[in-house]
Amino acid sequence: LFISPGETVYPNMVIGESSRDQDMDVNPCKQKELSNVRAAGKDEAIKLTPPVQMSIEESITYVREDEMIEVTPKRVNIRKMFDAAERKKRARAAKGK
Repeated sequence: LFISPGETVYPNMVIGESSRDQDMDVNPCKQKELSNVRAAGKDEAIKLTPPVQMSIEESITYVREDEMIEVTPKRVNIRKMFDAAERKKRARAAKGK
């Protein structure tokens, strides 16, 4: 993860790293659904890894060709250049060729 719990997020922000090659669209603000069926201690076992705070140099080596680095006085963020709808549109166009 690149963000801490409770941190403000915005569209196209890269919030973590996945083991898959493809990008995943996620909603980090969505709460876990609560059900009536519970296992004892199941929710207590969830541990999040501490967020990775990257410097500008580390961000430059990490960023991919479809991403950009956003530098603010408080943070260094990585975000996608195109939104999800634009990526899907480009993928459909590429498949049609």
